[in-house]
Amino acid sequence: MDETKPTSPAAPLTLRRVAIDTYRENVAYLHRDCAVYRAEGFQALSKVEICANGARILAVLNVVDDASIVDEHQLGLSEQAFEQLRLAEGSPIQIDHAEPPRSMDAVRRKMAGERLSAEDFRAIAFEITDHRYSKMEMAAFLVASAQAGLDRDEVLHLTRAMVESGERLDWQEDLVADKHCIGGIPGNRTSMLVVPIVAAHGMLIPKTSSRAITSPAGTADTMEVLAEVNLTPEALHELVRHQRGCLAWGGTARLAPADDVLISVERPLGIDAPGQMVASILAKKVAAGATHLLIDIPVGPTAKVRHMREALQLRKLFEYVGDSLGLHLEVIITDGRQPIGRGIGPVLETRDVMQVLENDPQAPADLRQKSLRLAGRVLEFDPDVRGGQGYDIARDILDSGRALAKMNALVAAQGPRRERYALGEITYEINAPQTGVVTGIDNFLLARIARMAGAPMDKGAGVDLLKKLGEAVKQGEPLYRVHAQFNADFKFARAFNEEHGSGYRIGTADEVPKLYVEF
Repeated sequence: MDETKPTSPAAPLTLRRVAIDTYRENVAYLHRDCAVYRAEGFQALSKVEICANGARILAVLNVVDDASIVDEHQLGLSEQAFEQLRLAEGSPIQIDHAEPPRSMDAVRRKMAGERLSAEDFRAIAFEITDHRYSKMEMAAFLVASAQAGLDRDEVLHLTRAMVESGERLDWQEDLVADKHCIGGIPGNRTSMLVVPIVAAHGMLIPKTSSRAITSPAGTADTMEVLAEVNLTPEALHELVRHQRGCLAWGGTARLAPADDVLISVERPLGIDAPGQMVASILAKKVAAGATHLLIDIPVGPTAKVRHMREALQLRKLFEYVGDSLGLHLEVIITDGRQPIGRGIGPVLETRDVMQVLENDPQAPADLRQKSLRLAGRVLEFDPDVRGGQGYDIARDILDSGRALAKMNALVAAQGPRRERYALGEITYEINAPQTGVVTGIDNFLLARIARMAGAPMDKGAGVDLLKKLGEAVKQGEPLYRVHAQFNADFKFARAFNEEHGSGYRIGTADEVPKLYVEF
């Protein structure tokens, strides 16, 4: 009887670094005339396994016809893939077909509306982290989960699976505080005020943040205007030990890395479904070592959460998952009727934060007040702080300059930015069409305008608000100013304004929407 011999991996090629940023997706490049490409039957966009010196990564294959990218004897790797492999250019390397992700069967069941088990979510998270999923396959998982919905146990399973997909920090302390806003409110840079206030009090608050998904700026994007946020795990530990806090990007510490990869697909799709959002937030917090967490849910007509009943449902979901994970978790509902502060975009939001820290008379009062209330609630996690005392302690820390000193210490410890980011010089203003009172500001539309103008990729792009809710305005008076750094973005933003309007409503004082707030 004839024996079938096992097929051996394809013949070695030489490694070439291709200077292309493929943002969290490993990409490999083969020339169309490559003998290995022809012999092995590879196809463009298929998954391949790349091996050398005991190292192994998975990548999506791109086929090229330009020998200046790779010739027929080379295998090219994108920047991210090359960094993962950690080999010198010219090293011998092998490529073979990759086994398809086995957990895709679970994704197909989710697409059919079925409920998935803890084992299903664990398999999906680990194969995503292992780069076995293409972006199309991840998009299928995200859309299926958003459309079919995740029940509370599925959210818990997904959260645990994402935590287990990476590292987990342990600060060796009984009380590790954190706070998080679910988003949807432009300019809501309270974390950059809460962290220095709480750290100045002496509580541990290692704040690791994601970059913006659908907003014009995240905490990491804005802190990056002042300091380095891409810290190694070792640097993060050293910083937190000495300063009692940080304001860093969580991606470099491999905290719930499956979530980081999913976010890279969520961003262009604009997906932010409740179940996925809760899992993403809590996975990051648990992986970052938090024991006590404050969640901020803003509610307003154009916020991410628009009705109080939705906020209460979301609170119950947070509490269920948080309790199941052993987190001391509190959820508060805050004012989401309009942007917080005056700036939307990294440079403008940094300006607002520093004005509050410096006790500048021009500092936006709403950003100061909300930050003090949030910081007060976090301080009350401390068993030595009685309920109701937190706000007064937070205000004293801010007014005395201790919060500013702590922020300056954090910036110095994380590494001050050598590059000075300037406000975008290409501007236009949107003026009031009539005299009256500002009765509505569309959070979503203002955020879109800021993103169209280039934020957060262009730090100096964004929207500077000149009028807020309830303020009187005269016909022709500017409501806000849009800043861009490039002409193309300027034109996109202006065209968007012309098509969709200003995002402001002008009326009478009695038309201002009611405040829903629960501090």
